[in-house]
Parts: sequence; C-alpha cells; structure tokens
Amino acid sequence: MIATLPLLIASLLAAQQPTAPKPSTGEVWQITPLAQSSQVFARDGSLIGEIGREWRMSVPIRFLPRYLPQAFVAVEDQRFYTHDGVDLVGIAGAVKDNLLGARRGASTITQQLVGNLHPDQVDRRDPSPFRKLREQRAAREMERHYTKEQILEAYLNAIPFGRGWYGVENAARHYFGKGAAHVTLAEAASLAALPKGPAIYDPARFPERNRNRRNAILDLMVSQGYVSHEQAAVAKAQSVVTVANSGLAASTPWFVEVVRTQMERAGIPVAQGSYKIQTTLDPALQNAAMVALVEGTAAVEARPGYRNPTYANHPKGSTDYLQGMVVAMDPATGDVRALVGGRNYAEAPFNRAVNGVRQPGSSFKPFVYARAIMDSIPANAIVPDTSLEIPLDRGVLYRPRNADGGFLGNMTLREALTHSRNPVAVQLWQRVTGDSVVALARRLGIRSYIAPWPSSAIGASAVQPLDLVAAFTAFPNLGAAVEPRFIYRAEDAEGRTVFSQGVHVLPPAMSPEVAFIVRDLMRDVVDRGTATAVRRYVPYVVPVAGKTGTTDDNTDVWFIGATTDLVVGVWLGFDRPRPIMPGAAGGTLAAPIFGQMLARSAYGRGAPWTPPPGLVTAELDRAGGTLAESSTPPERRYLEYFLPGTEPGALRVDARRLFGWGPIP
Repeated sequence: MIATLPLLIASLLAAQQPTAPKPSTGEVWQITPLAQSSQVFARDGSLIGEIGREWRMSVPIRFLPRYLPQAFVAVEDQRFYTHDGVDLVGIAGAVKDNLLGARRGASTITQQLVGNLHPDQVDRRDPSPFRKLREQRAAREMERHYTKEQILEAYLNAIPFGRGWYGVENAARHYFGKGAAHVTLAEAASLAALPKGPAIYDPARFPERNRNRRNAILDLMVSQGYVSHEQAAVAKAQSVVTVANSGLAASTPWFVEVVRTQMERAGIPVAQGSYKIQTTLDPALQNAAMVALVEGTAAVEARPGYRNPTYANHPKGSTDYLQGMVVAMDPATGDVRALVGGRNYAEAPFNRAVNGVRQPGSSFKPFVYARAIMDSIPANAIVPDTSLEIPLDRGVLYRPRNADGGFLGNMTLREALTHSRNPVAVQLWQRVTGDSVVALARRLGIRSYIAPWPSSAIGASAVQPLDLVAAFTAFPNLGAAVEPRFIYRAEDAEGRTVFSQGVHVLPPAMSPEVAFIVRDLMRDVVDRGTATAVRRYVPYVVPVAGKTGTTDDNTDVWFIGATTDLVVGVWLGFDRPRPIMPGAAGGTLAAPIFGQMLARSAYGRGAPWTPPPGLVTAELDRAGGTLAESSTPPERRYLEYFLPGTEPGALRVDARRLFGWGPIP
C-alpha cells in the first residue's frame, strides 16, 4: 500500500493543475489508425483464420447496440461523459481505497486508450508516477480534439480481449460466433468483463468466473441507469455460452500459414492487414481430416505393443510423440480441400505436409508400375517375387525383402501391386531403367531428388508429402497431374483483386489408357490387398484406388487414396525418425484414417470410373493371369485392361490374315 502512495498522490496533484497541460510531444493524444488483420475465408465464404500481429476488425460505434459501449462505461469509467479525460473523483476514491488496503486504479477510458494506442510512449506496465502524468496530460489533450463518441469507439476497437484478439468485433466473433452488432445484453457484459483480465475472465475457459463478473457489471448498468432491473435479471439468468473452435469454421492453422507464406512471397503484405483472402479449403472436410487424424493416432498409441511416448502422456514441452499429416486435393483443379500438418499446432507448428521430407515407401510404386505399363508390359505379365541380389558400387549387394519376410513366387503385376511385393517393383525398375522412372516422377511434379538406385523403386528416396499427393492426381485425371492450389483470390481494403491463382495442369505424363490401368490396379489394393482397412469405413459402391507405404524399420507409414473427386495422402511417423511399433504398416495405421475421413465427408459419391476408349479388355483367371475358361470358378475371374498390342495372343487379330479369309458375309 505504501509503495502506491507516491503514484496516487502525484496523479491527484497533476489532475488538480489550474492550467491546461502542455500538448503532448509526439502527438501521444492522437487517435491513430488501428492495424486490421487480414481475413482468410474458406471456399464457402466462412471465416477460417486471420493474419496479423493483432487480430482486429474495427467497427463503427453507431452499428453497435447501445448497451454494448454502456457496459464498458459502467465498469471501466462511470464518469466518462462528465470528466475531461482525468477522473478527479475516481483518483480521490482510489487514494482512499489504497490507504484502506483495497488497491485499485483510477485510469479513465481515455487514459487506457492513450496507452493502448501509443504503448511505445506511454507504457501502462510502468508503475512510476511520471508515466501516469504523461498519460493524464495526453488524455486531456485527446479530449480537446475528439468527441466522447470518437474516443469510446477507438477504445472499443483498440483494447485486447485475450488470445491475440483485439476490439469488440473480433472478441464477439471469436467468443460468441457473431458480430458485435448482434451480441445480447448478457454477451455485452461478458465482453466488458475482459479488459480487467482477459486470461482470468476468459468466457470459454472460465465461464463461471466470467459469469460472476458479468452479473456484477449488469448490476452497475442498473445502478447507472443504462438498463432496467428486469432486463438485467433476464441477462443474469442466461448461461455463458461460447462457440466452438474460436468461432472459426474449421481448425486450419497449418493451411492459413501456407496462405500467408504464398501471399508474402508474392509481395503482398498480408501481415499488415485489411486483405480478404478467398481460399480452396472445405471446412467440413478439414474438420473430418482433423478428427480422423487425432482419433487415428490415438488409436495407434493404444495398440498392444506400442512403447513410444503418447500424446496424452508426453513430457511437457516435448513434441516427441507420434505425429501425422493429412492432405486432400481436388484432382481436377488441384484445390487443396484439407490440410492438417500435425496433431497440435500450438505445441508443434511445423507443417509436415508442406515442409516435411520423408521416405514414401511402397506408396512410390505406382510410378514404377506406370512406367512399366508405358513400356508395354501388361498387367498380367508374370514377374517372380523371389530373392534378389543386385550388385551396387564398391561390392555392395542390394537384397530387397518383403515386409512378411517371405516370397510368393511367380505372380502377375496386378497381384504384385495388390500385395505390395518389393522384389517385383525392383525388377520392374531394373527392366524399364531407373532413369525413366525418375523422369516420369519429375513430369508428375515431384521435385525432390530421386536417387537412381534400385531401392528407390520401393520408396527409399525422401519426398515432400504435398508433392507426392499432387503427383497421384494424374491417375484420376487420366494422365496429367495438377499443381496444388490454396488461394482463389485476395482483395485489398478497397475490394481490388491483388492476387489470384488459376488451375495449373502439368503436361500429360502418361496416356489416359496407362493412367486408367494403374488406377485400376490400385483399386485392387483397396478392395482385396494391403489397404482393405479402408473398406471398414467406405462401402464397396464407392470407387477407391490407393497405395499403402511402409518404410524400413517401420518408421514411416502412408496411404495415398483417390476417389472420383478427391486425392488424399495420410502419413504417420516421428519427427525424429524411429520405429513406430513392431508390425506397423500403412495399411493398418494410415489407411483407416483415410477411411474415417472419407466416411465423414460427402466426397467419393460421384459417377463411377469408366475406361477411356481404345483399351482392350479380357476376362482372365486370377490364378495365373491367363484367359478365363469355362471351368474357371467365378471367384477367380476378373476383367483386365490392356494397351492395344499387349493383350493375350489369342485376342489379337492379324489384319493380313483377315483379308486372306475372303469377304466378311
């Protein structure tokens, strides 16, 4: 108490000066323009984030219900409309209360505004009497130049409400999911409770604390004649109810960070505020992806045999628990519909989808198979799944192995991809040459270095996850991949378009026929191969093609899946690579996350895939890839697709022999 007396006495003496104080140097009394945040919107127009040091959207006071500013006046400065910027009565009361041990301040709304607008010149954290004197002089000068309404409007738009939100408009939107013009009396009083201690009276975290202070403010409003007893009673009876996800349509911090980076690289200062950015994100799918990843990783941690730190029990400050990422794109446009870069942005903001580089494992194999089909190797060609020894430099022998430790012998390409047999992919790499596979990956948009080693056939070369997912769009697009797109357009404060992105389709990397065949091979991966876990969540009537991936020592697991209108990549692993658990596989850990996400969405319900014209079809026997016969049981029969000239010999017609047979009747 004693330590506060000099400050309070100095304030009282300064307020009693008979002449006006000198104008503040540096124009501390001026109401300066407030920084506005840039707003980021989803494709449906809903708000998904803001960019800026202070998240703020200023609102004119004339648009607000009268009781909103009145609530702040009632609790913060009840003599606001009668003092000249300094409340002598309030200062005297503060001196008295402090002498009696009830410490409180006496800063007016005008004084608070001075400190909020000019913190570099009037630091409200400074307890010295000299700061108080500067603040009072500036407050009086401000009152000479501005009306009470202008001061109150600036105050309501300037003050912090916690969590990086500034001004009543942002506070109302993020706490109550509505603009400040539409808050109720109870909500207005809840907002007025925050300036005293935003972290203490946060209505989302501490609704009961907020409610108690809100009700006290309502009593003040009654005693000061702003509302009636009846109005206050109705407001007091209401619970403190805040909106989920801070009023945003989806949790999108990683996505918004990509938007910010792209805009700044284009030379647009979005962090300085006032831009409106329309993006490609689908909030419903983003929420589905987030929930699927959170639940899916927790399910992995709950599996028997999992011995790594869990998210629920990891040491404070550590992010050394199982991480993951999900990326979903529209294959036709490249529009990124969902992006989750990890499990908890606040703890680990690193974007694993965009900035991570990981080994893709067997999820890289479709590019090897596509190159083989391009080289006229048909899907029913027989390749042995057998032990291999491939000489490398300096006498090193490369011996590819399968995850199950065994070999299955001769099998068709279709069966080899369905069951992800590594030696088959390595043999195809050798046959078509690794350089040709690398060149195909480049044409599909994969920018990472792919080493020309046989192990790259089974995903030993690390890639950026977003690139890998974008490359897979070539399969539903029948040959041409499309680059990811995050932003449709951005407008400045005057509504002028300052940035826009169009669809960028890469030149076709393969023919429609080749893309269709490989996509059809990947349908078997989902329907009866390593990714059948997807079908626990997605019915067979929904066409899904995809490929699982698991790296050596079970450090990375993947699933890249495609529907008629979506391509999705899921990855799980640790930021510092180490085995997830014994037996970890993309099909058992990553594929279910894809299935859960898709099941929670409206995607995948489009028209079924149809083959492009020109393909040759034949009913084959799955046992050996030969033409089915009358004795072939139904469960072994399947329809195979061939590039013309690669179909079984019995189906080929020699045109020269046809004319030798004479005219067709």
